[in-house]
Amino acid sequence: MALWFSGKNPGFASQSTTNQENFSDGNTEQHRVLHNYFDVKVRPFIDLIDSLRYHGIEKDLNLPAIAVIGDQSSGKSSVLEALSGVPLPRGSGIVTRCPLELKLRRAKIAGDWSAKISYDGNSEEISDPLEVEEYICKAQNDLAGDGVGICAELIRLEITSSEVSDLTLIDLPGIARVPVKGQPEDIGQQIKSLILKFISKNETINLVVVPCNVDIATTEALKMAQEVDPNGERTLAILTKPDLLDKGTEQNIVEIVQNKVIHLSKGYMIVKCRGQQQIIDKVTLAKATKDEIEFFKNHQHFRSLLREGKATVQCLAKKLTLELVDNIKKTVPSIAKQVKEQLNETTGELQRYEAGPPTDENEKLMYVVEELSDFTQKVIDLSQGNCGQRNLFPPLRSEFGKWEGILEEQLPCFVKEVEEVIQNYEDTFRGAELPGFINYSVFQTLVRNHVKKLEEPAKATMMSVRDIVYKEFINIAEECFERFPCLLFVAKDRIDNIKQRQETKVTERLENQFHMEYLVYTQDSIFWKTMKENRPGLLNHVKEAAQDLVMDATDLKTGNSDMLNKLSCYFQIGSQRLSDQVPMLIRFFILDEAARMLKKEMLSLLKECDINHLLREETETSLKRGELQNRMERLTMAQNQLNNFIK
Repeated sequence: MALWFSGKNPGFASQSTTNQENFSDGNTEQHRVLHNYFDVKVRPFIDLIDSLRYHGIEKDLNLPAIAVIGDQSSGKSSVLEALSGVPLPRGSGIVTRCPLELKLRRAKIAGDWSAKISYDGNSEEISDPLEVEEYICKAQNDLAGDGVGICAELIRLEITSSEVSDLTLIDLPGIARVPVKGQPEDIGQQIKSLILKFISKNETINLVVVPCNVDIATTEALKMAQEVDPNGERTLAILTKPDLLDKGTEQNIVEIVQNKVIHLSKGYMIVKCRGQQQIIDKVTLAKATKDEIEFFKNHQHFRSLLREGKATVQCLAKKLTLELVDNIKKTVPSIAKQVKEQLNETTGELQRYEAGPPTDENEKLMYVVEELSDFTQKVIDLSQGNCGQRNLFPPLRSEFGKWEGILEEQLPCFVKEVEEVIQNYEDTFRGAELPGFINYSVFQTLVRNHVKKLEEPAKATMMSVRDIVYKEFINIAEECFERFPCLLFVAKDRIDNIKQRQETKVTERLENQFHMEYLVYTQDSIFWKTMKENRPGLLNHVKEAAQDLVMDATDLKTGNSDMLNKLSCYFQIGSQRLSDQVPMLIRFFILDEAARMLKKEMLSLLKECDINHLLREETETSLKRGELQNRMERLTMAQNQLNNFIK
């Protein structure tokens, strides 16, 4: 199909009727000059966007497009047939069941024709124009199923011909109101949602197809376009079927096309495509194009629209091409900016996912060694306090401080217990001995009872420290092996086994420690030194504790006070021993030894486990990395193309 120019166009004067007729035949020098103009000034813009769309950049940002919408039986398919030069699916009800991207490319050699259809990973060459309809129907059935359902997946049809204009359109399903047999009750809403997905984008020109023989103000297609484009800045309307008008209504149509009724910034066009009878009579598209020009030339009311360049499919093709190119020119700077921003964002996100494991077996071994070494080194650093912000020792010090506080809190209870035992002995069992001489076995019993009360708090301290330590071990494993669920599972299993073994070991050591405390022992020199250094202060401390227990410190007999002083002195020695020994036992077995055991067991995986199994990545991680890598390639390609184009 040849482009026919009329009206005002940059670089070209208005054409006379004679020139219009000659130009429509495609045989004039001016025809050749205008096509050359399009090749140089227009086609590069369309090729740029088509190339970006071909590489999938629409997954990342919106691209300029022309979306074709209309009510059912509005003549939408006829318009697209006239523009493309090939028959498209026709009929009543929903004919377009999937969005169809119709990419038209003008071949430089007369008579050349080729087509390719692609969808859902399938791609097929089409050698005969008459087969296009069949291929589209098959694609729709594959995507939306046999019947009358719809699907949002895009079908791409690329036609290269010497008889078409450089243009890309997206044909959308016709708007339905009432479901027919086999359609879901909400088919109308499904179609509207699909259409809105396309026409809501600010980069999209909305091409609304409306029959002349209906009230344009009531058409659903125009209403939808006005909802997303209330000022009509992105909307162009096409009036079809002018031959079906009732007599006397022609002037109303002229006023609509002249933008005097419902204003649209991009205006209106009017076309006359093949009717059903012409299709039955097998009137060719080329013949229909000539008949259309004759119709408008000879029409009493519409010939003025022809002179204004607002009538015929050829004028429509020219206007659509110029509108699309103008839209592309306006949006290229914004597209370039968005691509740059998203490329930077994708680069940063991809870095967080790192590269996947190598494919070479030797490299895999080295890779897993590095991964395990990194993990075990972090665990060792944690046990030694060399982990920077991940520092275990403040919370451990807090737990051990609580343990020390428990020991200090036991002094008043211990004093009270000793006083009660001494008083009971004085009142009940003391014989001829002088005051203050109590049997040593009583002394041992007092100490052992007191020590026994501390065993459970010590174990509770161990449990608290255990939870803190192994939680951090797990955190490190999750950070290091986040991408490898099998390796993470094995690491957690080893950590859990070590936790159980070390907990049992520490429990036994603590029980042994407290059993040793039952011996009531310290070096004589330590005992006398403590007595000498702390006698006055310790006795006062004991008296204060007695007062806290509402005891009368003045009633403490000298002998009894001496006994309290000795017992409290030993309490101090035993408490100091437990204050250090319990935390040391816990830290050594729960943290230090556990870290070394974990390092040894993790490195033993190299012999015990299949490396390929260990390095099996989490599906989501692998997919996300692949998605980011593909996005990176798309955006990089887009940036290069845009940079070259802008230059």
